[in-house]
Amino acid sequence: MIAFEDLPAGRIIPLGELTVDRDDMLDFAKKFDPQPFHLDEEAGKNSIFGGLSASGWYTASLWMRRWVDVVLADSTSQGSPGGKELSWLAPVYPGDTLTFAAEVLTARRSKKRPELGLVEFAGTAHKGEDMVFKFIATGMFTARD
Repeated sequence: MIAFEDLPAGRIIPLGELTVDRDDMLDFAKKFDPQPFHLDEEAGKNSIFGGLSASGWYTASLWMRRWVDVVLADSTSQGSPGGKELSWLAPVYPGDTLTFAAEVLTARRSKKRPELGLVEFAGTAHKGEDMVFKFIATGMFTARD
C-alpha cells in the first residue's frame, strides 16, 4: 500500500507505456471532444496537426489510467484538490507509443490535517524523447503514522 511516506520529493515513478489505439482514440473524440481533426483523417491532414490527432483530453485520460493502475489503486489516496498546469506539447497520433511517468515535486504534511500529506507531482507522457503532455497537480495521501 502506497502512503504519503512513500512519495518523497524527487521520486520518479515510471507508469509504463501504451500504444495509442485508433478506434479507442476515435471513440473518445466522438463522445468527449468531437473536433474535426480528432474525428476525420482528411480534416486532420488539413489542420496544423497534419493528420488525425488525439484529443489532449484523451492523452490525459491515458495518463490517468496508468496512474490509477500503478499508484492509486493500491494507495491511501484521498483524491486531489486540483492542479495548476496542463500542457499538450506535441500532437499524438494513432499508433504512437507513449511512455508515462510521474515525478514528485514536493511533499508536505497538511497543517490542518497532519494525518494527510499533500504531494505535488508532474505527470508526463513522452513519444520517444519528445514530451507530448505535462501537467502539475496535487494528490492527497494519508500517512501511516
